[in-house]
Amino acid sequence: MAHAAAHPDVLAALAFFLNWPSVGHAARLLIDRQDEVDGDHYEFLAPAAKTLAEKHPLAATVALRAMIDFTLTEGRQKRYGNAAQHLASCADLAGRIEDFGPVEPHPYYVVRLKAKHGKKTGF
Repeated sequence: MAHAAAHPDVLAALAFFLNWPSVGHAARLLIDRQDEVDGDHYEFLAPAAKTLAEKHPLAATVALRAMIDFTLTEGRQKRYGNAAQHLASCADLAGRIEDFGPVEPHPYYVVRLKAKHGKKTGF
């Protein structure tokens, strides 16, 4: 498991854990390597977040935020609706997260989004 978790391609490692299945390892991977998650992989991250949401809301939040951040940073206006839905999902998940640990707490994340992307009215 440690070898898979250390794989240079975080999404390949995530796929391995989700297909194994070892959802707990997938969750830990997302949290530990959150800065490496490429939010452009919507077709993979959206179902991963859905799989993780029930038992691993923090990891699901990391996957959702990766897609939100990519969408807004890259100005992908066609994805703004999805990003808004992901943000609403993050708000729902936040109520079930007791300890955000190394992940930015939801209220601070929202404040940062507004400061950085507040002028993107389509979002």
